[in-house]
Amino acid sequence: MAETEQAAPDARRTLISGPGTLLVWVYGVMVVGAVSRSAVQIATDFERAPLAYALSAIAGVVYGFITYSLVRGGERARRAALVCCAAELAGVLVVGTWTLVDPSAFPDTTVWSEYGMGYLFIPVLLPLTALYWLRRARTAPSAATGTG
Repeated sequence: MAETEQAAPDARRTLISGPGTLLVWVYGVMVVGAVSRSAVQIATDFERAPLAYALSAIAGVVYGFITYSLVRGGERARRAALVCCAAELAGVLVVGTWTLVDPSAFPDTTVWSEYGMGYLFIPVLLPLTALYWLRRARTAPSAATGTG
């Protein structure tokens, strides 16, 4: 029982150590950016581009969930973050392609427009980095604690 209790804190720590700390920080910045931007746009000019502003708000919620999962740690949170990062990447790719193929569908940009060009392409690079880190973190606890 004591070994299991020690393994859980180790598993939680692996998500926010090293590069995981940077991921939490960047996701936190993206939460603030996406949520604040969409809140202002929705409150002041929603009828201009409802799809774009709603997608930015959804992106902010996704970023928030991933940030929470990384901080929470543990195997369940790691798996939830993996699924959410995969969905985030799919969203960035779909919306990014959509904004290039049919720019008229988006009278204003979203966080994911043109693969996140307005955010220095961080929206497309961030889920790729997080997916790599989360897959790598899966093996870290078993190697460090000798459990699987």
